[in-house]
Amino acid sequence: MTTSTLFTGGRVLDAEQGTLADGLDVLVTGDRIVAVGENIAAPAGATTIDVGGRTIMPGLIDCHVHVVAETLDLWGNMTAPASLAALRSARVMNEALLRGFTTLRDLGGADYGLVRAVNEGVITGPRIVICGKGLTTTGGHADLRSRTDDRPGIFSDRLGSMGLIVDGVDNVRAACRTMIKEGANFIKVMANGGVSSPNDPIHSIQYSREEILAMVEEAENAGLYVAAHVYTDKAIRRCVELGVHSLEHCNLIEPETAKLAAEKGCIAVPTLVAYDALALEGEALGLGAAEFAKIDVVRSGGLRSLEIMRDAGLPMAFGSDLLGQLRKYHCMEFELLAKVLTNAEIIRSATTIGARLCQLEGEAGVIAANASADLLVVDGDPFEDISVLQGDGAHMAAIMTRGQFAKNQLH
Repeated sequence: MTTSTLFTGGRVLDAEQGTLADGLDVLVTGDRIVAVGENIAAPAGATTIDVGGRTIMPGLIDCHVHVVAETLDLWGNMTAPASLAALRSARVMNEALLRGFTTLRDLGGADYGLVRAVNEGVITGPRIVICGKGLTTTGGHADLRSRTDDRPGIFSDRLGSMGLIVDGVDNVRAACRTMIKEGANFIKVMANGGVSSPNDPIHSIQYSREEILAMVEEAENAGLYVAAHVYTDKAIRRCVELGVHSLEHCNLIEPETAKLAAEKGCIAVPTLVAYDALALEGEALGLGAAEFAKIDVVRSGGLRSLEIMRDAGLPMAFGSDLLGQLRKYHCMEFELLAKVLTNAEIIRSATTIGARLCQLEGEAGVIAANASADLLVVDGDPFEDISVLQGDGAHMAAIMTRGQFAKNQLH
């Protein structure tokens, strides 16, 4: 039986306009928002909820997560039985939902089974947008083998593995086609060195131009796009020139490259909190001097990169990229972004821009008729005080995902 909920007495947030509108009701029927307007009549059998002047806003979108990385022991994630990895991932997803994130874009690991589990109501979690496994060269960012470890592969058949080692244009094409066949919404490439991998300094450029062009072509043939793990200006510019659409991290970007990316229609996904969290917890986690040196390089460039990308007109979507125990810092990303961006810019990053990157425009990130019923009822005005989106959902009286309450403290 389809149920209806009518929210009255609230202020409806419009992320694009940067405004709150008083006097609007929001009617949800089933999994859709069916009407937004004044004095909406409640259908027969509907539940009417007076939200008491609180803000009704779209559910948040995190455009860079790894739900299978339940622990910072990345090998432990990879070797866990698939059943255990799936149950752990469900817990990670539910935690994110209770912080107000109703859509997650997974950048390596999650599979179509997790998508279906949410869609079929097997687990309570956010909508999840997937790429399958992140593609890495031998010795690249997702290759976690030490120099003396000559085992073939990185358990890529396991749910808990975030990457797939693939070298050569033909093999890259086959890998992309496999990911797309298995439900990928985009392709992820490791195009630069990284912090968590042992053999690739931050400055290392990964994959040949021909290999990345093959990924871009295969993605575009399917109506999709490529997202690239990139830090350095050289790696970012190279990816932009090759047709990569989504630029993850971008800590060391320079103004000329940011301007080119904006002209090409790219979207960036900064993930500042990942490096602050590692700096806070790294010693306790046993990170060594080499890892800390990498962290310092990308962390020091983070806030500057926000200024550069904003000034260039390069759209930015909200991302966190927190693995394992560091997920507790999820909401700190709002605090870090607020050091440079306005609250309205941050809210757009976590709603409408995120929806665009997830290819969910009009479906997610908006309170409007015909959109998915992903909404939050928030104490206070996030345009005035971004901290109401922090606190792991403490300031959210209600969280609804596709018409179902994950949290409801309203009467």
